[in-house]
Formats: sequence, structure tokens, C-alpha cells
Amino acid sequence: MNEPTHPAYETALRVLATLREAGHKAWFAGGSVRDRLLGREAKDYDVATDALPSRVEELFSRTVAVGKSFGVIAVVEDDIQIEVTTFRSEDQYEDGRRPGSVTPTTPEEDAQRRDFTINGLFYDPVADRVIDYVGGREDLARGLVRAIGDPGERFGEDHLRMLRAVRFAATLEFEIETRTREAIRALAGRIDRISAERIEIELTRTLTESPRPGRALCTLLDTGLLAEVIPEAVPMVGQEQPPEFHPEGDVFTHTCLMLDRMGAGVKEPGVDRAELAWALLLHDVGKPPACVHSQWPDGRPRLRFDRHARISADMAEAVMRRLKMPAKRIRNVVTAIDRHMRFMHVEEMRESKLRRWMAEPVFPLELELHRLDCEGSHGDMSCYRRVMDLREKISREPVLPEPWVNGRDLIAMGLEPGPGIGELLDEAFERQLEGEAASREELLAWLRERVAQKSNQARKPD
Repeated sequence: MNEPTHPAYETALRVLATLREAGHKAWFAGGSVRDRLLGREAKDYDVATDALPSRVEELFSRTVAVGKSFGVIAVVEDDIQIEVTTFRSEDQYEDGRRPGSVTPTTPEEDAQRRDFTINGLFYDPVADRVIDYVGGREDLARGLVRAIGDPGERFGEDHLRMLRAVRFAATLEFEIETRTREAIRALAGRIDRISAERIEIELTRTLTESPRPGRALCTLLDTGLLAEVIPEAVPMVGQEQPPEFHPEGDVFTHTCLMLDRMGAGVKEPGVDRAELAWALLLHDVGKPPACVHSQWPDGRPRLRFDRHARISADMAEAVMRRLKMPAKRIRNVVTAIDRHMRFMHVEEMRESKLRRWMAEPVFPLELELHRLDCEGSHGDMSCYRRVMDLREKISREPVLPEPWVNGRDLIAMGLEPGPGIGELLDEAFERQLEGEAASREELLAWLRERVAQKSNQARKPD
């Protein structure tokens, strides 16, 4: 295998060498072995050993007992953390997530307690030898995610493994082996016993790390997991849309197409991939409840989705809060969804209004959502081009120049502090942006006239 370049590799090698010099068996285990066999750069390196946790603590100066009762000690060197796990067998799982206790055992038995064959491999970097007790190399070659042993037992032990199966299949572009998929379908209802935080992490990783997140969403639907973790998304399946705007088909198909296009690349720099993924997934989740069947004047059937952006935003907020996502992500995603239909009107917007919108921090997320929305449906990019043309026009100047006037100028004209000042400043700034005032002095003259008008109106009797 090619020599890895990630800094964690050298640290993991030193950890492994220390254990071996002390007379212990030590190999790389799990994901790093899988990734190296696939020609991918591993970022995390785990070491499996016959040394007990207390012995690991003796051998290294900096350790963290991240799971000592389960045989796991983190060794810290050069600010890099390497998990060192004692070869173990596991007792009965009591909470659908962790074993009641563990017992030191042989490497072969240790491999049997792991989740999937492709994650049950060991690697000896000294001998450059893969140790495979579970058929993981064959499944890597075939592109299969297969549970080790009885799939029902593996998922019954740790319910989160069901979502992990989907993630591995999506990120590696593998298929889930038939018996493994059937076991997920049978046990999908148990996923609600896993904490919302852990479910969210798996879902977000699946959506952001997959080359084709739309395909991953289809797998979540097929296995029954989508109905358990985001039931609001299931009614998108089969929800018809007007073919003139959505020739691709129903809302679910549209959503999957957008997600797959995101997997091919994000154009807007600085857009948070997790925010974009969740905005795409939930931007039309309100269409089924908003759907209204009506008729055109000529009697043809018509589908309308009144206020679906606002409904989708409210539903998205509820989903994201239930999954206990960060407040900033919720705020940005909800804003983008709520305003995603605003792009229909950019051709009619005054340049000043569009410039102000473009200056808002969440605008790049909104723009990327709009681009993918169009590419995943009718393909009309005219509104997108209008924004990009304006961006090109102002690329060598700030999106918003400094205002020529401020509240102190209005107070100096005799206005009392209050909401009225803000309204006048907004009017003045719009005149400045639209070029309706050539200088600060001209803008101040206009403001004096407006202040005088407002004063006269205030003095008129009712």
C-alpha cells in the first residue's frame, strides 16, 4: 500500500512501535485499514492491542481515559490523539448503544464484535500485512457493506449502526448487502432509542460526505430510516408538481437531484456544506401540506403551493430543533428556505434593494440554494444570471458603500430620536444607491425638504 502522508500516521506508527517494544501485539484497525485498501487518505488511525488499558497508561506520558471500562485509552502525542483499544469481546448491550461490559480476548474474537466486514480489518505496517478474519477484503472488492455475523444481532446491539451502514454505503458508493438491508428495515423503528445528537451527526455526515447525497436519501427512504428520523420528508414522495416548472417529477425526486448536484460541487465560496445540505433537503418539505388543487380559467387542472416557503421554513426549524442542531445553522437554513422564492422577483427589483440583499451574510447560502433549485428542475437560470451580472458589476467596489448621512445629521435638523429617523435614513440610503443624489450635500438638502414635509404634516389638524 502507498505510504500515507497524514500527520496522524507517523504518530500512530510511534504509538504502535512503543507497544511492540514493550512486548505487546499491536496493529492498525478499522477505518484506516479500509481507507488505505481503497487508496484513500485516512485521517484517523486506531490501534488495536493485547495490552490492557492500565498498561497503555503506563507506557505513554499523555493519555485520556475516553472509555477505559470498554478498553479504550486515547494516547496524545504532538496534539494528535490516537485511540488504543484492547482486543475485546463484549457482553450484552443494555441500551442499544454500548455493551454492559467487555472482556480481553483474541484478535479474531475482537474482529467478530465489530460492525461491518469492511471495518473489521487489521493491518500490520511492519510486515505490510492485512489480517482479515471476516471477509472484509472481498466485500471491499465487491463494493458491499455487510454486517459481521448476524445483521439483526449487530443492529440489535447498537442501533446507530443502521445509520452508519447508510453512511458507509453513501460515502464509499457501495451497496448494502441484502440481508444487512433487510435487517435495517426490520429494526428501523429502534433508531429512536438513539440520542438526537448522534442521529444528527450521522445524517449530516451522510449528506455532506457523500458524492451523491440524493442517492443516500433514497437509501434512507428504502430502509425505513427516513420515516423514523425525518418523517416530515416522506410525504414529498409522490407529491406532484407542475410539469412546466418541474419536468423532473415529484418533490422527492427534485430534492434528490439537488442534493446530487451539491455532491458534484459547491460554487459559492464560504458556504457551509452542512447548512446547504439541510437547506436543500428541507426547502420544499412544506409543499405537500401547502398543496392546493384548483383550475386555470380554461378548466385545466392546476397545482398551487401557497406560502410553501414559509411553511417549509417552519417545518425545517422544527426538524432541526428536534435534532438539536447548532443555533446558527438553524437560523441560516430557516432564513434561506423562507426566502428561496424571492429570486423569482430579482428581475423586477431595484438595484439598491438587490444590492442590500446581496450584502446580507446568509445570501451566499440562498444563492447556492437557488442555483441548485433551478438546475434540479426547469433549468431557467435567468434570475441567477441577473445576480451574477450585478456581482460582476460591483466586484471592484463594496457591495454597500458607506452611507453619506447618519442619525446625528437628522437630529441636528431638529428631529427627535425614534423610529422616524430610521425610516428617513433608509430612504436616504436608497436614493444614494440609486444615484438619485450626486453628493452628501445634495442628499442633506433632500432630507431637509423631507423633514419639513413631515413637520408640516404633523401640524395639520386631523
